[in-house]
Amino acid sequence: MKTALLTLITTGLVMASSSLLAVDIDHGKSLQQDNCMRCHDDSIYTREERRVTTHDALKNQVQRCETNLNLTWFPEDVEAVTEYLNTTFYKFK
Repeated sequence: MKTALLTLITTGLVMASSSLLAVDIDHGKSLQQDNCMRCHDDSIYTREERRVTTHDALKNQVQRCETNLNLTWFPEDVEAVTEYLNTTFYKFK
């Protein structure tokens, strides 16, 4: 009985922590559409000669744009936009 209860509690904690760490891709999409689209359209993400070639470079570029536009995003916002762009366009692992 104790083992089953301990397993249930552990499973619940793992699931809860996973959902807390999940990035809100819908929030990233909203931020991207409200801010990034002021300077360029989505074709910048799909062009053949794109400059961004890794996930780290993508995150750095999102951070650079956020800084240049004085958006004052939280780190979670940069992560959300990065993950939205990666999931939708880049597909880095």
